[in-house]
Amino acid sequence: MNDIIQIKSVTKTYPGNIIAVDDLSLNVKEGEFVTLLGPSGCGKTTTLRMIAGFELPDQGQIFLAGEDVTDYPPYERQVNTVFQDYALFPHMNIRENVGYGLRVAGMPKTEIAAAVEEALSTVGLLDKSEARPGNLSGGQKQRVALARALVRKPKVLLLDEPLSALDAKLREAMQVELKHLHEQLGITFVFVTHDQKEALVMSDRVIVMEHGKIVQSGTPSELYEHPVKPYVADFIGNSNKLYGKIVSADAGQVTMQVGNSTLQSTPGQTRFTAGDDVLATVRPEKVRLLAEGEVAENFSIIPGTVREILFHGSSCRLEVEIGESKLFDVDIQLDRAMNTSGIHNVGSAVNLAIHPEMVSVFHVDEDNA
Repeated sequence: MNDIIQIKSVTKTYPGNIIAVDDLSLNVKEGEFVTLLGPSGCGKTTTLRMIAGFELPDQGQIFLAGEDVTDYPPYERQVNTVFQDYALFPHMNIRENVGYGLRVAGMPKTEIAAAVEEALSTVGLLDKSEARPGNLSGGQKQRVALARALVRKPKVLLLDEPLSALDAKLREAMQVELKHLHEQLGITFVFVTHDQKEALVMSDRVIVMEHGKIVQSGTPSELYEHPVKPYVADFIGNSNKLYGKIVSADAGQVTMQVGNSTLQSTPGQTRFTAGDDVLATVRPEKVRLLAEGEVAENFSIIPGTVREILFHGSSCRLEVEIGESKLFDVDIQLDRAMNTSGIHNVGSAVNLAIHPEMVSVFHVDEDNA
């Protein structure tokens, strides 16, 4: 599959010497759903705006379908953008809103009518074509914005936090709709969000950004299971943090001292030596809670005391004190908790079992680096 977008060593600086994007390179393949993920100010929206042509880079090049479009205005690029605020004309009906760009471009009326009907059909709004934006729900307005972006049949659809104005339930529904729409159309989607759950649900690939740079790129499962920095482990889901010191290390496994306990990990490509100060991260749902007398071979065991129980419908979270007032989160399915007699009572002594493959280890200076 060919690259539809190529960004080569792009830098963008704003007045006051604010570096929004810092020597960034990125390739996106045809038909891929890629999400730029990160907190406010990480450079994700600026990157999207440079792909769209709304911002021009200070350095570097941007290619679309093999053509250098670095200095092209937006209307000369085969991309369209869906914005957070929809940007619909309140005095026009839905059909007129969707066809507006085609009318400005001088397309014949018969072709406009056919293109608008196809776009509205794609997003399921043909029956609302004569309605005004003020009479639509938030989800319907979002679909109108999508239809208007799709009506010109772009090669790339850019989406700048388009779901952030929706309530939680509608937002989840629109995530599924967007994913289905991407599968139906087969074109490239580049999506910007600060919501990691949104990124994990919809994307083929997630690009985690910080300070204008790419920190890690990979599938949702790669980022979740194998973060390359504590920043990624923190931003993608929830992680427990344990600080310690390496006791022994070889190519296949490291052992670290964490408080009064030892913890094993399979460190991947990172190299450690005895005496290194390290940070280990563990996902709350990757921990086994052992019943009294239960043994777990090849697991690290950390004793603790249940201090709080938080129920979340089908699951519950236990906050377990593991020494020096350090709280460790453990997520378990509710039926499992109910079938484990007494182990989830506040004040209960418990043993946490952690498999080495569930532990990510970093040099301590990588934390907040």
